[in-house]
Amino acid sequence: MNLFPILQPRAAGTTGLSGLYVEAAWDYEKNTPVYKNGSPVLVTGLDAVLVWAHNALQTPRFLHEIFTWDYGNELDSLIGKPFTDELKRSEAPRLVRECLLINPYITDVTDILVSFGGSLLEISCTINTVYGEVRLNV
Repeated sequence: MNLFPILQPRAAGTTGLSGLYVEAAWDYEKNTPVYKNGSPVLVTGLDAVLVWAHNALQTPRFLHEIFTWDYGNELDSLIGKPFTDELKRSEAPRLVRECLLINPYITDVTDILVSFGGSLLEISCTINTVYGEVRLNV
C-alpha cells in the first residue's frame, strides 16, 4: 500500500507499470484522504490515477523532501511574476503535461484549460490513462 503518491525510479527497459494502480481515496472537497475505521480507503485503476494527478497538480515540485524531484508541478513559477498573461497561458499547459506525464499510467494530457484569477490558478484537462480517459479540474 502506498499512502503517499511517490513515484519510484523505473529500471531501464521497463514500462514502469507494476500491476493495478492503487492509491488512497481522496475527498476533493476537503483535500484530504478518506479513512474508514482508522484505515485509508483504497481506490484502484482510473480512480487511483485521478487521485495521483490531482495531488501532483496540488504539490509544488522540489518543496517537500518526502517526494522525489519528479513529483509535483512548477506552476508556482508563473504566479506573482511579471510575465504577460499570454506567456503564462502558453507555459501553463507545458508545465501541466510535464507534471502528469511522469506517471507511467498516464499516456497523454489533452484539452488543457488554464485560468488565472488573482493568486488563483484553475486547471482543467483530459487525462488519457492505460485505464481510459478522465477529466480533471483543479
